[in-house]
Amino acid sequence: MKQLLILSGKGGTGKTTVASAFIKLSQAKVYADCDVDAPNLHLAIKQTSQPKRNDFFGMPKAEINTILCAKCDRCVENCRFDAVQVVDNNYWIDPYLCEGCGVCEMVCPVRAINLKPHISGELKLYDKDVIFSTAQLKMGSGTSGMLVTEVKKQMKSIDRGDELAIIDGSPGIGCPVIASISGVDMVLIVAEPSVSGISDMERIIKTAQTFHTKTVVCVNKYDANLKKTKAIIDYCQAHDIPYVGKIPYDKSAVEAVNNGLTLVDVFCEAGAAVQVVFGNTMEMLLRN
Repeated sequence: MKQLLILSGKGGTGKTTVASAFIKLSQAKVYADCDVDAPNLHLAIKQTSQPKRNDFFGMPKAEINTILCAKCDRCVENCRFDAVQVVDNNYWIDPYLCEGCGVCEMVCPVRAINLKPHISGELKLYDKDVIFSTAQLKMGSGTSGMLVTEVKKQMKSIDRGDELAIIDGSPGIGCPVIASISGVDMVLIVAEPSVSGISDMERIIKTAQTFHTKTVVCVNKYDANLKKTKAIIDYCQAHDIPYVGKIPYDKSAVEAVNNGLTLVDVFCEAGAAVQVVFGNTMEMLLRN
């Protein structure tokens, strides 16, 4: 299974917009949304069936047995995260603050505290006509990289032979991006022609290069700043990174996205441009 991962150094560059268009153009039967903090690929690629749902257990959280609790304050004194709360002389653990380190469990003289499995998110797998793996991390959970790994495992759990898999990754360069890059064949970076956009593009390129993963770049809304677009192209040429094309800002594309459609579901300039980017990207992927 060839895996194409679509990333951006920051949110709002059009990464998911490009990913959804690629899924339609390739008629992909296998794809995933690894942006587990804010998944939205399903808004453009609608499903007709109901998904299989599974709880995702991340790091354990501490719980206090109030019957056994001696109210000695040792847990309060030793918790670095101020997770132990005392209300009306009752002791309890705030799960949003608890990091599951186990110090409170260790220092409790009456063994009233235990680390217990904690639901950190939900995995969803559509496996009827297509394989679509996605997930939603619960607010305050810090195990996004682990959840991304599970999303990819789900996607690969059903063998579809030599199918192309398209993965919509997370923005930035953090744990979910690192987990997304691991094992893929190529990364397409959707860059934005701005000062911060170029800086973020450079960071994500360096992150991908750490994994020795082939990387290509396209520019979305290139006509918003032609000077910065040229700077991106020059950077790619200077660092021997394939540049696969540019997509203009297009009000018709904005309307399509707002209506839950992809760029290639409507006739527009941006849709025509993304087809060129798709063709160039597929050519590079097959060379990999």
